[in-house]
Amino acid sequence: MLIDFFYTLRAAKLPVSVKEYLTLLEALEAGVVGPRSDNAWSLDDFYFMSRLALVKDEKHYDKFDRAFAAYFKGVEMVADFTKEIPADWLRKLLERELTPEQKAAIEKMGWDELMETLKKRLEEQKERHEGGRKWIGTGGTSPFGHGGYNPQGIRIGGAGKNKSAVKVWEQRAYRDYDDTQEIGTRNIKVALRRLRKFAREGHELELDLPDTIRSTAANAGWLDIKMVPERHNNVKVLLLMDVGGTMDEHIQRVEELFSAVKTEFKHLEFYYFHNCVYDFVWKNNRRRFAEKFPTWDILRKYNKDYKLIFVGDATMSPYEILQPGGSVEYNNEEAGAEWLQRLTHTFPKFAWINPEPQGVWQYRQSISIVQQLMGDRMYPLTLKGLEDAMRMLSK
Repeated sequence: MLIDFFYTLRAAKLPVSVKEYLTLLEALEAGVVGPRSDNAWSLDDFYFMSRLALVKDEKHYDKFDRAFAAYFKGVEMVADFTKEIPADWLRKLLERELTPEQKAAIEKMGWDELMETLKKRLEEQKERHEGGRKWIGTGGTSPFGHGGYNPQGIRIGGAGKNKSAVKVWEQRAYRDYDDTQEIGTRNIKVALRRLRKFAREGHELELDLPDTIRSTAANAGWLDIKMVPERHNNVKVLLLMDVGGTMDEHIQRVEELFSAVKTEFKHLEFYYFHNCVYDFVWKNNRRRFAEKFPTWDILRKYNKDYKLIFVGDATMSPYEILQPGGSVEYNNEEAGAEWLQRLTHTFPKFAWINPEPQGVWQYRQSISIVQQLMGDRMYPLTLKGLEDAMRMLSK
């Protein structure tokens, strides 16, 4: 009965195997989760059990949350979250959930008219709306939204009258960037290679396996070992990445960059921060308060031959950069600007990569402040921007 759910997860590029799917069915058959005392099923219980059975790496939790919400609620399409909701798919979902009376009420408006109106509202609405009869929001009598009433409507966002696991998706924690993200183009890697610097280390020679095989085959099977000078990428990179908040809009591009960086640089150290660097950073977003790395330790641990690369949109309140206590998550004793200056003084080769379009930088005060703190070493997350940044770091 959950075969479509399985295909939805696969469409979302989740590495879910048939064996894991069968494990989920076995768990359901064994009654691991089941009806509550009121004989109603808990979607929350099924969410956690299915995630436990199907997802083996927590870096895929966010993809799973989106896919789960798409299948059980229909808010976003899985394969491409930017595309519109297929009308036929949403129609089937509504037919399964609505009562006969609600279906009859919708028929008065017409399925096609309802979907067309929803599409126009999504294009027109620019802000959250609460109450009222037209916009998508909470409360009120609009046909679209949640928490109100309209027999000819579509529930979007929020929870209904019954407990819903979709709230887990709506309140997603910061997630680690997926370093296995496939690169759609090799150009990012090519741009990063401007920073690579090869140097000999250890043994002067190493085995050239392809040439050895060719030479041995040409020599009638007599082993003919070929050696070549050993070469290593000697560049060391310290990568600090902003995560969460407004950076959610740039997840795909940052993941592509992160994947390329991990491929191109053998000596790579990376940490996360939120909005601005303060007195600690972290490596795992789900344990960011339990497993902290003091920024002072980062300054002491890595020497000045590391290339420091910040990745972030620098979009925040100026207060978060300039004032103690400016962090939105805790009461930091020193301003973020102090830590940025310490980092850039410790690592003379540094750059800031900004995924926000360069045309909007001048209109955001926080970007201007960070750009000034970086000594104008801020570059857009474009191929030209990456090439310029790598060229500057390689000098």
